[in-house]
Amino acid sequence: MTQIAPPTTQAVTAILLEAGIEVDTSPRRLAEYSYDASNYRVEPIGVVFPHDADQVAAIIQACHETGTPVTGRGGGTSMAGNAVGPGLVIDTSRFFNDVLEIDEENLWVDVEPGMVLATLSARIEAHTSGRLTFAPDPSSKNRATVGGAIGNDACGNHSVRYGRTSDHVVEIDLVTVEGRRLTATASGVRATNANDVAAVRHAAAMTDSLESLVQENLAGFRTDLGQIQRQVSGYHLEHLLPEKGFNIARAFVGSEGTCGLVVRARMALVQKPASALLLCVGYPDVVEAARDIETILEFSPAAVEGIDDAIVATMKSRRGEDSVTGLPEGKAWLYIDLDGTDPESVRTQAGNLLEKLRGIGRMVDGRVVPDTVERASLWRVREDGAGLSARLSTGGESWPGWEDSAVAPAKLADYLADFRDLLADHGLQGVMYGHFGAGCMHVRITYDLRSDAGRKVFREFTAAAAALVVSHGGSLSGEHGDGRARSEFLPLMYSPAMLTAFEDFRAIWDPTGLLNPGVMTSPDAFDENLLLAGVPERQWRTSFDLTPASGKTGDGLDPFVRAVQGCIGIGRCRSATGGVMCPSYRATGDEKDSTRGRSRVLQDMVRGAKTVEEGWKSKEVREVLDLCLSCKACSTDCPTGVDMATYKSEFFSHYYAGRMRPLSHFSLGWLPRWLKITGRVAPLVNAVMGSPLGKLVSAAGGLTTQRALPRFASGSAWRREVDAALAAAPRQRVGPPRTLAGSGARTPRATATENDAVAGRDTAGAVLFVDTFTRGFRPEVAGAAARVMVGTGEPVTCSAEACCGLTYISTGQLGTARRLLNQAARVLDDGTERPIVVIEPSCAAALSKDLPELVHTDAARRVAARVRSFAGHIAALAADGWTPAPAAPVPASVVLQTHCHEYSVFGAAIQRRALAALGVANVTDATGCCGVAGNFGFEADHYEVSMKVADLALAPAMADSEPEVPVLADGFSCTMQVAQLDAGRRGLHLAELLDPQSATDHLRSTTHPKEHP
Repeated sequence: MTQIAPPTTQAVTAILLEAGIEVDTSPRRLAEYSYDASNYRVEPIGVVFPHDADQVAAIIQACHETGTPVTGRGGGTSMAGNAVGPGLVIDTSRFFNDVLEIDEENLWVDVEPGMVLATLSARIEAHTSGRLTFAPDPSSKNRATVGGAIGNDACGNHSVRYGRTSDHVVEIDLVTVEGRRLTATASGVRATNANDVAAVRHAAAMTDSLESLVQENLAGFRTDLGQIQRQVSGYHLEHLLPEKGFNIARAFVGSEGTCGLVVRARMALVQKPASALLLCVGYPDVVEAARDIETILEFSPAAVEGIDDAIVATMKSRRGEDSVTGLPEGKAWLYIDLDGTDPESVRTQAGNLLEKLRGIGRMVDGRVVPDTVERASLWRVREDGAGLSARLSTGGESWPGWEDSAVAPAKLADYLADFRDLLADHGLQGVMYGHFGAGCMHVRITYDLRSDAGRKVFREFTAAAAALVVSHGGSLSGEHGDGRARSEFLPLMYSPAMLTAFEDFRAIWDPTGLLNPGVMTSPDAFDENLLLAGVPERQWRTSFDLTPASGKTGDGLDPFVRAVQGCIGIGRCRSATGGVMCPSYRATGDEKDSTRGRSRVLQDMVRGAKTVEEGWKSKEVREVLDLCLSCKACSTDCPTGVDMATYKSEFFSHYYAGRMRPLSHFSLGWLPRWLKITGRVAPLVNAVMGSPLGKLVSAAGGLTTQRALPRFASGSAWRREVDAALAAAPRQRVGPPRTLAGSGARTPRATATENDAVAGRDTAGAVLFVDTFTRGFRPEVAGAAARVMVGTGEPVTCSAEACCGLTYISTGQLGTARRLLNQAARVLDDGTERPIVVIEPSCAAALSKDLPELVHTDAARRVAARVRSFAGHIAALAADGWTPAPAAPVPASVVLQTHCHEYSVFGAAIQRRALAALGVANVTDATGCCGVAGNFGFEADHYEVSMKVADLALAPAMADSEPEVPVLADGFSCTMQVAQLDAGRRGLHLAELLDPQSATDHLRSTTHPKEHP
């Protein structure tokens, strides 16, 4: 192990501050960067965010002068512990992330190291009209960076066709440990700046040393290295051989930041295939699937990926049955991607392959998947595999540690059979997925890393697994690098002479051992610095019931600890596209504003780390939660199901106990109380708030003065709307009699059947729940919803005598929230199984999810199970054959803004299914949070971020549509953002689109627009 003196924070930061480079040494920041996506936790002394190569050189030179270790980091997605280390962490992803040039003629791109791979591919494809792309596509491509891909020699799903990152590198500009600027090329190494005399001399000396290293190890480099497609373990020194052209650039790839830091790279581009088709084949298990790989490879596929049924079961349990559609029968599946220039020939090839596999007889079922939407859905199951397999539907946990071994594809089946036996011998289970076509297997294993006994099994099993893969002629790492997880076991794979060559190669680049110490050579023990070790046993009292949905854990671990440790660093929350998570990170680009960053600080809180040692009163946790919008999208989009909105509410309830809350917690958090008052004097309140005095009132309540406030409705307005809906209902009714009772409004005399429905003795029909927001601000929507519900022909009752407590939940006032939810459960638990249809989607989500987690009664669980959002109810009715009234003027196009809470609790497709029933042909989906998110967008300190979030999806979708195109925004907060973005445009509730009267009013208002109040 390399012995490095403990770094001195003050010395290195002083040098960098003098150079104008800030080092963040705050406890919160150190907690965020103590983790990556591995099993390890190593606390740095500071984090630096360089803007350019000059700053990187200055940082490393300062570290060299002071003996401070350096760890390079991109997206922080390493599962081997490559992106954590002592000393300074240099994060290039935040500012150092641009595309500098795309050369279509010579097929290369010049790019900075912090550029995200998926963004790079998208930029290239847009620039070349879809002709060219960047090939490496690991599952983490929407957050992993170019620098990280070079460091680990990342591969991806299509490596069968395109190989590894090292196959696509042209030149790499890098900074050495002394701060020298060099360029590694396909034929040597040179000074990046030919006028830098010291760098020229350094490059010449390095060239001489590297040439000597090759001459001393010609035989070993030829016989021991590069023997299988995915031999990623160790340094890739075969590229230094004379017959390989002394390719320094390719030899540098995979060095995991131990030789220098990438500051710029020229990477090769490939032609994008004109036609592609997915063939999905089911098997009884992964071993049988692997036995068909050689046959499949005869058909030159672009990708052959595999998953097992544990991942599929977890996907369905977390995101609903419709999250996985189109899989054939089986317990394990291969995704075979075929491509070419001619669609017909690709289809023929797929048919021939499927016929041949059927003839062999190992497969259970198979099908060709031509539909691009269905293909994307199936690929997401595979790409989310690492996260999904971490927190299984059974309630168990699995961890990395042996997730990345590789063998020749022809040996994969035998290796997996032996590996499965090895798991059983150690009492472990493995969730298997990976790049079957390249022989690279990802396995997450049910280790117990919290106990001494479990960690002993971890060591014994890993040593045995390393020996097993070597016995099959394989590699410890097939994609993610050796890092802290596998470097210790390199002596099992390589001879002492080869290990010495590795040490010599590293020393030529970094004789000090300051660059990413503890990995590759002189490694730390693989079971040191485990993040689950040393977490004190403590019971964290919570209001929310945070036990897993399955309830099957059996290890006695505190539920809050288990919940916050749910984040394993996958980093999907750092992606810029796809899904809704995490809106604040997308707006700021700061790790602290990602779900992962927040989770890591919470994890340091429960472990009592010195970085975050105040528990529920931690200012670091309060700071990292500040820009969380409580949108709940992470509970769906995060592969491990982290629900940061819930954790934020829980933390706030403790943090503010006994201390003064922000003013907005009273003005907005107590909104249901204020609405009872404003409902009595609405005209006066509206007059005041619309005058100059209104801004003073807003500021006094901690609200922004830059946002238009809603107009308050009188307390009886919604009742009048309901009465009007009843009066307008046709007397000739289809189906059972309807009632609309419980509203406090005068209703027609009820028949005996109607009285039974009101009393809860008739299980037909539905309960329309008019929530606080609808009563207080949008009474017209209550009328529209009532008319639509009555028009379905089913009995309808109405309830408005309860509150979901949402504003209290989001501000962490959980005592009041629980009281209100208890009351809601009593009111709504009527002894029937009728759907409870909630007009406001955020209130529906609170009743469905928060109610049973805060109120631990059978009544609460019964009510929660019956709750539907209005859109969900419409979609369910449509599935049963209902169609909307023909009198409703169906719009040809709609801009859709799905409320985040509806998205997370009821599913992303709810609104689209409802619109399909309505017959809307063109839907522009503003996928993402609107930015208001309940309290957040109204708070003075959060307005700017709120508008940045709106600019991500909603604002562009509205700007790209015609003014007369309706904006569908069921959420009240979403309608407020719509009005803020365009005062002449009103966000409509789905009920208003389905209701002929409301739709007609809307068309009239777009023809003769008036200012939104």
